[in-house]
Amino acid sequence: MFASSVFSSLGTRAVSSGRCDTVASSAPFSKTSGSESEAENQDAMGSSDAYHVPEAASTERGCLTPGLYLVATPIGNLEDITLRALRVLKSVDVILAEDTRHSRKLLQHFCINTPLLSFHKFNETQRETKILARLRQGHLVAMISDAGTPGISDPGMELVKSCVSEGIPVVPIPGASALLTALSASGLSTDEFTFVGFLPKHAGSRRERLTASANEKATQVFFVPPHKLHQFLQEASLLFGDSRYCVIAREMTKIHEEFWRGTLGSANKVYLDHQPKGEITVLIEGKKTSATEIPTETELESNLRYLISSGHSLSEAVKLVAEGTSSKKKQVYSLALKIFGKQTDAEHPSGKP
Repeated sequence: MFASSVFSSLGTRAVSSGRCDTVASSAPFSKTSGSESEAENQDAMGSSDAYHVPEAASTERGCLTPGLYLVATPIGNLEDITLRALRVLKSVDVILAEDTRHSRKLLQHFCINTPLLSFHKFNETQRETKILARLRQGHLVAMISDAGTPGISDPGMELVKSCVSEGIPVVPIPGASALLTALSASGLSTDEFTFVGFLPKHAGSRRERLTASANEKATQVFFVPPHKLHQFLQEASLLFGDSRYCVIAREMTKIHEEFWRGTLGSANKVYLDHQPKGEITVLIEGKKTSATEIPTETELESNLRYLISSGHSLSEAVKLVAEGTSSKKKQVYSLALKIFGKQTDAEHPSGKP
């Protein structure tokens, strides 16, 4: 835990840029999976899309090539911002932000007066045409997310694609990333990993994604909202197995930073009765290839009952369980018929899945 991650001390410290003497204190920053409404999330210009481009370009602006700048911002501790990020944010014509009220705190902390323009999942399609027009005219545009690296489980991917297809420069300004911060300190293998991000909301799609991850040898990395952690652990335990090792990283770089380590089965018990606060990254070790772990009939039955009670047909449940374990599909199907009878024979006239 970083005990030095105290923001009140940062809030009273003068920035050495010479542009201001005092800095308003600010709260820790965090990545959110949602966005404020348009009315609550307007930029400093009000409801207008227009912003003012200074007539006299600053010295810093003269060092930058016109284009789209993807600027990483702190995931919690404001000291994690880079000098290059500060220079770019001060120099561009406008900054695209998920939540302008949230991002304005960051800019005020570092005495940055660049105009903000809201850019989130609810308006990015509408905004894109006008932003591209400004980029074609040679404007300098920066994009930031609420926390971390923009475009990663955040709005911006489509704008980047459009810029690339039109030959507009896209310049990454690297910095904080919840994915790499968690992975580097997890103690799990970093030679190969899969970043899954947020799982789909639909139960069937979610289980299919977890099933695919459960069979991968690489470390799996997920973003999980606090209120969905228990659901995630339950579903992951069924498909990965209770004995699979995991790491739950919470509130990284903040005062209450925590790395919980143990098996998925243990995690289910620990987080059964309480919902943790803060942003959560869950990492699960890859599937081991040294020895094949054959699930017991009881484990297979438990998985089948869970999937069928969740709305899957018998054939779908058999397929998912077979793919998520080392069992043969024929074996799982025979067990399913034994448990649930032959009420679904119409699906399989031949008697096979």
